[in-house]
Amino acid sequence: MSISWWIIPLLVVLAGGGLFVILVLPFAGLWIRAKASGTGIGIINMLMMRLRRVKPHTVVENAINLQKAGLLDVELDEMEAHVLAGGCLNAVTEAVISAAKAGLETDFRKLAAMDLAGRDVVDAVEHHVDPKVFLCPSGESQKTTIDGVAQDGVRVAARARITVRTRLDRLVGGAGKETLLARVGEGIVAAIGRAETHQRIIENADMISEYLLEHSLDSGTCFEIVSVDVDDIDVKDNVGAELRSAQAQTDKRVAQAKAEMRRAAAIARRQEMTARTTGMRSRVMGAESVIPRATAAAVNEKNIGKRSPLAENMPDRMRWKLPT
Repeated sequence: MSISWWIIPLLVVLAGGGLFVILVLPFAGLWIRAKASGTGIGIINMLMMRLRRVKPHTVVENAINLQKAGLLDVELDEMEAHVLAGGCLNAVTEAVISAAKAGLETDFRKLAAMDLAGRDVVDAVEHHVDPKVFLCPSGESQKTTIDGVAQDGVRVAARARITVRTRLDRLVGGAGKETLLARVGEGIVAAIGRAETHQRIIENADMISEYLLEHSLDSGTCFEIVSVDVDDIDVKDNVGAELRSAQAQTDKRVAQAKAEMRRAAAIARRQEMTARTTGMRSRVMGAESVIPRATAAAVNEKNIGKRSPLAENMPDRMRWKLPT
C-alpha cells in the first residue's frame, strides 16, 4: 500500500503547527501587550529569553512600564543582564521611574549597580526626595538615651532625632545607618562633656545640635544630615560626687592600712626592746652571781686587802689585781 504524495506535506504542516502552538502560543498574550505598548519586543526575543533562562514576563512587564514612563534609553539587553546577574529588575524599574519623576540625575545603570551591591534602591530614591528620621539611640538598642558627664561631674542623658537624606552618589561604598548613629552618639557624649555645668546643657540643648552639625558626622556615609533635634534631655546623678566619695573611702582604707602597718611595726619594735632588756638583765644577773663566789674565794685564801696576787688556781676573771 503506497502513501499518497500529500501525506508528507500534511505531516510537516501539522508538526509545524504543533511546534508553533507549543512555543509561540504561551507568549501570544504577552506579545500582544508588548506590541500595543510600543516596546518592539517580538516573539523571537521572548523565545531567546526563555532559552537564556530569563522570565520573559518579568522583562516585558518592566519594559512596558519604562516605555509608558517615557524612559526609552533602557536597552533590553541591559534588563536581561541585570536579571541574569541576580538583581531585582522590578525594584530597579520602580526606582528609575521614581527618580525620573523627581528630576534626579540618575539612570538605569547606576541604580542597577546599587541594587547589585545589596542596597534598597526604591527606599534610597524615596528618602532622597522625602528625608527620613533616625532616633539616637535607635529603637533596636536596649538603651533609650545617650549618657554623658558634664565638667561639674553631673551625668546628663539625652536623645536626638536626626533627619537625613539619602545620597545616591554614595550609596555604593558609603557607610550605612549604624555608622551614622554611632557617630551621633559619640558626638552627644562629647557635646555634654564640653559643658562647664549641667545647667548650661539643660538651658541650651541646642549646644548638642550645633556640635553635631559642625563636625560633619555624615562624611563617608550614604546619608546627608539635614537637621539634628534634641528630643529629650534629663539629669541622672552626680557621678563626680560619687567618684570623690569612692576616692575618699579608698584613701581612708589606705590610711588605715598604713596606720596598721606602723602599729604592727611599733609592736614588733617594743617586743624586740623587751627581749633586749631581758637579755641585758640576764647578763647583769650573771655578773652579780660571780660576786659572792669571788668574795668567798678571797676569804678562804685570806687575800682580802693584800696586794699580793691571787692564787693561780683562781680563774682570771676572779683575780684581784691592785695597781702598783
